[in-house]
Amino acid sequence: MSAPKNKFLQKIKELETAYGIWNDLTDPDVGEILAGAGYDWIVIDAEHAPFDLQLIIGQLRAMAPYDVAPMVRPPGDDPVFIKQLLDAGVQTLLVPMVDTPEQAAELVQLVRYPPAGKRGHGAGLGRAARWGHTTDYVATADQQMCLIIQVETRIAYENLSALLEVDGVNGVFLGPADLSASMGYNGRMDEPTIIEMVKKAMIQVRKAGKIAGTVSFSPSGVQAYQMAGANMIGIGADALLLSRAVKDLIRTFREMR
Repeated sequence: MSAPKNKFLQKIKELETAYGIWNDLTDPDVGEILAGAGYDWIVIDAEHAPFDLQLIIGQLRAMAPYDVAPMVRPPGDDPVFIKQLLDAGVQTLLVPMVDTPEQAAELVQLVRYPPAGKRGHGAGLGRAARWGHTTDYVATADQQMCLIIQVETRIAYENLSALLEVDGVNGVFLGPADLSASMGYNGRMDEPTIIEMVKKAMIQVRKAGKIAGTVSFSPSGVQAYQMAGANMIGIGADALLLSRAVKDLIRTFREMR
């Protein structure tokens, strides 16, 4: 049995723009509903949602039968948790708050086996290698790994050129909410200054030959980022969509009383 291919890398090659959604509700039924909805990728968000390792694995299993690419956003750059995620079968990481090229280079080391990195051997005993049923996991793991770093502070934005020079970083994801807070706009991700900053970064990232990602919940914002070259855009979040839907539903029927 061959090792699994990275669905996200395949979709990025095939699609002009890959649309994704945030998974913050931890129940695997929610993960399966999202997986069957037609999105190209799903972020299992362990930074802002209460996901532990077992809950993440539950979501990966729920999403596996569907034509969607799961990825995980860990709480940070903790090497132990990242190692556990990789051994659990995660092939795409979206790492938040990466400010310096040194931090990015260390992440590359964590996700690659020696001699290219320092990832510990042990995945052959776990889910990543299908519990030992694959014969080529270690030989192919580095090729199937996708590391996307998040630029979401003033410091990171100023370091963008240096971050793009780090070999082994597959993509850069601009976080407009945190970036806006860092720039003094208190989380207003649709502030015109922030939109222009993100667009400028998208152009630079694509010129460097890397995946350019960001998030926008408005059609006009998505269109603006697409025109700037973004080929990975988050367009929604499960908790927000549920909250909005239940409020809209009861509002509609209250107006009928």
